[in-house]
Amino acid sequence: MNRPAKLAVAIAAASMPLLSLASSHREAPTIAGLPRVDGTDLYMFRSYEPGRQGYVTIIANYVPLQDPGGGPNFYQLDPNALYLINIDNKGQAQANLSFVFAFSNVTKNLAVNAGGQNVPIPLINDGPVDKAGKNLNVQQSYILGVTRNYSDGQTVANVTLGNNNFYKPADNIGEKSIANYADYAGNFIYEIAVPGCATTGRVFVGQRKEGFVVNLGEIFDLVNTNPVGPRNGEPNNLSHKNITSIALELPISCLASGADPVIGAWTTALLPKPGTAGTNNVVWQQMSRLGNPLINEVIIGLPDKDNFNNSSPLDDAQFLTYVTNPTLPVLLNVLFGNAAMVPGTPRNDLVAAFLTGVKGLNQPLNPRPAELLRLNTSIAPTAPAAQKDLGVLAGDLAGFPNGRRPYDDVVDIELRVAMGALCGKIGNCGSQTSDPNNGAPYTDGSEAAGPDASHVTLGGAVNAGDTYLDTFPYLNTPLPGSPNGPNGVGS
Repeated sequence: MNRPAKLAVAIAAASMPLLSLASSHREAPTIAGLPRVDGTDLYMFRSYEPGRQGYVTIIANYVPLQDPGGGPNFYQLDPNALYLINIDNKGQAQANLSFVFAFSNVTKNLAVNAGGQNVPIPLINDGPVDKAGKNLNVQQSYILGVTRNYSDGQTVANVTLGNNNFYKPADNIGEKSIANYADYAGNFIYEIAVPGCATTGRVFVGQRKEGFVVNLGEIFDLVNTNPVGPRNGEPNNLSHKNITSIALELPISCLASGADPVIGAWTTALLPKPGTAGTNNVVWQQMSRLGNPLINEVIIGLPDKDNFNNSSPLDDAQFLTYVTNPTLPVLLNVLFGNAAMVPGTPRNDLVAAFLTGVKGLNQPLNPRPAELLRLNTSIAPTAPAAQKDLGVLAGDLAGFPNGRRPYDDVVDIELRVAMGALCGKIGNCGSQTSDPNNGAPYTDGSEAAGPDASHVTLGGAVNAGDTYLDTFPYLNTPLPGSPNGPNGVGS
């Protein structure tokens, strides 16, 4: 399919009803076998890069648990899939804006003369890689469209290149192939013109260092750690992993609607129904859905995990019981007894935190309950050095659950909220109007370092590498597949 035709199909798909609508970090049975369309994390926050405070940055991460040395193919996005970032700016759990990404692979079949025969090489590069990509055997490009209110879509233009084509940098193969990956990847941050937006934005798609911080193994081993121990007492199991980011930075005026400054977001990935790909009657199936972190991992029950990934926020009433009567506090009480008292039900505090937004913080003017990541765009961003990793719980109103920044420790925040930290403050827990656990500092034991050097806690060596950028695209340079320089070890 040629590029204009593929773009037309892509932006049309965002306005079509899906078949059965069929994540985060392998959270559901079906998506665990489809890593290239597995949405792992969604971030949305007022940009805090100097001079960009009038913008919102949205980052959707895919392809979890990437080992840096995962060659020879490394980690492409799926050329058969569509990746969407959806924005609700009316509080009705519908996509008033959808940004649609469709990817293509160009395979050059680079070859060498082997005994007089021209034989294709097995690697993705045959020499050092630069922005032109001459030595890349496989290069991934993409096109970007936008739809409004499920109507016909329009093309987003690449202002930097003067056309409608975008390119994804190669993954960080290693320092012999790409000596300065940060500089190399910077060539793939593009200025964009979005139809209907008076001001340009930016886009980047490419590999980043995994920004999520969690004591992953112990959490899923019946919380095999001290839930009220030190916040930096355990290793971050993801500190040696990379991820693939789809990052947009857009003017607030392009995203918010009228008098309501609150927007909601979720990301979805679609694949064609088997047998319909490449036909005139392609039927798209939603494979992944992600708004707030950890909802499908620790809130949605096992029988409904695939169903949640396949669903629309408009239909979230079917999952209400998982929020009003959550199982996580009960499981923690079984494991830790009186150190984890179960809050009363129904959990109206969790309804506010995850389904409607918190009144006076990030609740839309006319909210329909739905699981979305919500951001009040009228709240100014917090400068990197002043950010609190417990977000709103620590008095930093620009942090989670008012949107989500890379620095926000969402695991500790959600553990504390699940155990009743906001009972009576944003909604009652049954008849309870205060925290039944009296502010217990629940933690998974993995604490992130901050967005700049002043936040790096060198004493907590297990997390010293978990730093973030304070400029777009905010997640850090990915780890190289090989740390050796161009002349070998130590060069």
